[in-house]
Amino acid sequence: MSNVKQALEEKALGNAAYKKKEFETAIAHYAKAIELNATDISFYNNMAAVYFEQKEYDKCIQECEKAVDIGRENRADYKLMAKAFARIGSAYIKKEDGTSAILYFQKSLAEHRTPDTLAKLQLAEKLKKELEAKEYVDPTKAAEAKEQGNAFFKAGKFPDALKCYTEAILRNPEDPKVYSNRAACYTKLAEFSLGMKDCDAAIRLDPKFGGCCFWPVFFLV
Repeated sequence: MSNVKQALEEKALGNAAYKKKEFETAIAHYAKAIELNATDISFYNNMAAVYFEQKEYDKCIQECEKAVDIGRENRADYKLMAKAFARIGSAYIKKEDGTSAILYFQKSLAEHRTPDTLAKLQLAEKLKKELEAKEYVDPTKAAEAKEQGNAFFKAGKFPDALKCYTEAILRNPEDPKVYSNRAACYTKLAEFSLGMKDCDAAIRLDPKFGGCCFWPVFFLV
């Protein structure tokens, strides 16, 4: 029996073990398949799938990178290349690295465009925005921006106050006071619908702000 045929048999045994969630057994069979035929990237992809299920995301990425290198050298099927890139992207999602995930999903789509990978790319982009917003949160700087906004508001400099309140919200999106203050600012700028949205946001965060956001009168807090 040729090495290629033996390798495929080992892969089949690995797949069977994988489906039963017998991951260590699956790894042993995929490793044997690679030993018999190191040029088939599907073996590396399958090994990476096991590591992904085991939450060994760094090992998953390393195995997929091997698959890509082997694939380049042997002109592998573009769909298999895309699969390796996409799995790297998924591993980076689990590692909460949106930037790297976006890069690898884009590489996957360059090889083979699928709705599933497009959806994962959108998820990665959303994750990146959420993480950036989370990293930007700073209650101390939010309080400073709010006080500066109040000063501008009292001086009648409403556009400047609006910028400060918006910055304060980005720095601390859970503070209802800033939404209430920005709502007051919007009313001075005749942006009543935006003011109402901020008023609603303040009340959602703290129902007690119903009094501060009593339309059309607002009080700075």
